[in-house]
Amino acid sequence: MEMHQLRYFAAVVDQGSFTAAAARLHVSQSGVSTQVAKLEHELDQQLFDRSGRKVRLTPAGEAILPLAKNALATLDAIRHTAAEFADAVRGRVRLGMIMGCAIRPFLDTVADLGRTHPGVELSLHEGHSDLLQSQVLAGSLDLALIGYAGEVSPGLEVTVVIDDPIAAVVPAGHPLDRAELTLADLRGEKILCLSPGTGLRAAYDRSCAQLGLDPRVDIEASSPVAVLRLAERGAGVAVLSASAVEDPGLRAVPLTDAGTNARLGLVARRDQHSPAVRLLHGRLTAALRAD
Repeated sequence: MEMHQLRYFAAVVDQGSFTAAAARLHVSQSGVSTQVAKLEHELDQQLFDRSGRKVRLTPAGEAILPLAKNALATLDAIRHTAAEFADAVRGRVRLGMIMGCAIRPFLDTVADLGRTHPGVELSLHEGHSDLLQSQVLAGSLDLALIGYAGEVSPGLEVTVVIDDPIAAVVPAGHPLDRAELTLADLRGEKILCLSPGTGLRAAYDRSCAQLGLDPRVDIEASSPVAVLRLAERGAGVAVLSASAVEDPGLRAVPLTDAGTNARLGLVARRDQHSPAVRLLHGRLTAALRAD
């Protein structure tokens, strides 16, 4: 299997046809078709349904696409990292992160940057996601890890690293420790959630509004860890993303009618192209997507 075969495969999906993909890649259509066919032969799976006027992904293609894109992103990150070593990148990066961030790949990558690139000066700033977006737009931050729901502010580009449904978090054995719940099932319970200005809170508020429910929150905290510890102690039902729960004593119960996911992403201005920012952005993207 060749990496350019994965790139051609992803390009056909992104562009909607073999012809458009060939134009985007500046190669012949027959070249794209041949390489995708070779990939299908090697995988022993048909990736595209070519029976109609438009090519469509088969179930196997749907499953393989995100893996192919992750592989391509990792390859790009490797190339960028090698190039930055060769160029001895220097510069300053002002990096923002969500309040109470405990995401290990993010912190490991930030900590590792000083060792591998001593010429890059890094400053780290913590805040709520809405504020971080404003600071990136204003130019006081170069890059930020934020939580959000829906879309980011115009003028920013975002690399999505987590796209999770929200869930009700309760201790094991709690009356609401079930296979699934609805937001209406939480009525009468004390609700624990993150503060306004966070992506998780926006996802909860929007999901309630879509159903005509009052997005009531009884106890707010700025850190997911604090919300989890309160739920663990029986202070109420926490509303968080499903991936936030790692404690075996807590249960993340799906909220089946929650219509807005909680997302985590890296945002930067569209005109931001400094080598130091590109270096850190590439490393963080690869680390967070590999987690």
